[in-house]
Amino acid sequence: MTESAKTIARTERIGLLCMVSGPTASGKTTVCRKARDHDDCVYSISCTTRAPREGEVDGVDYHFLDKDDFIQRTAQGDFLEWATVHGNYYGTLKSEVVAHLEAGRDVVMDIDIQGAQLIRATEDPFIRNALVDVFILPPSMDEIKNRLFGRGTETDDQMRLRLYNALDEMKHWREYRYAIVSDTPEADFDRFRTILNGERMRACRMRTPAGLVGNIPTDLPQELITAE
Repeated sequence: MTESAKTIARTERIGLLCMVSGPTASGKTTVCRKARDHDDCVYSISCTTRAPREGEVDGVDYHFLDKDDFIQRTAQGDFLEWATVHGNYYGTLKSEVVAHLEAGRDVVMDIDIQGAQLIRATEDPFIRNALVDVFILPPSMDEIKNRLFGRGTETDDQMRLRLYNALDEMKHWREYRYAIVSDTPEADFDRFRTILNGERMRACRMRTPAGLVGNIPTDLPQELITAE
């Protein structure tokens, strides 16, 4: 699809707000980044009070805030949602989402269970109409352990906490419209892209296409319904 065709397609519908959840090391962040890099999506960058991991960049991977700044932004109503996860604050800024949706750009969010529940509960009809939610399940707990050990970024205590939370998070997978059992990063993204492509064609998200629906008469012309 050419860039001009992409622009026309975006402006003829509202953007998707695609929430992607899953336990730690399930591959949800990789899926979101691939959607940003290969599918013309905006990756919403969350705020967090946790310390950056090695190689993470402020404003690229997360907006890293101190606790006082996070609480102040909460009081100001800057967040679409926020929650406490693994002992740290996480949240999504409204400024990272709403303007993109209005312009017809799809936004993907790597979001925890609590945050997804809060957004689903919104009374804002615009946000509700844009919502798509996907849960990524690991193929096994052993695979989660292997992926966490492969990171080499957690202490033993942090590993135990993440594994405990993973078990609790997986109880919620049926709250989501879609579920993907993780395989390879490429296979996960192929399935995710299939979901996005279907959701983009839902009639409830389409605006009136210029020169088409707006010109369809509400009543059929008499000559079409008069028997010869």
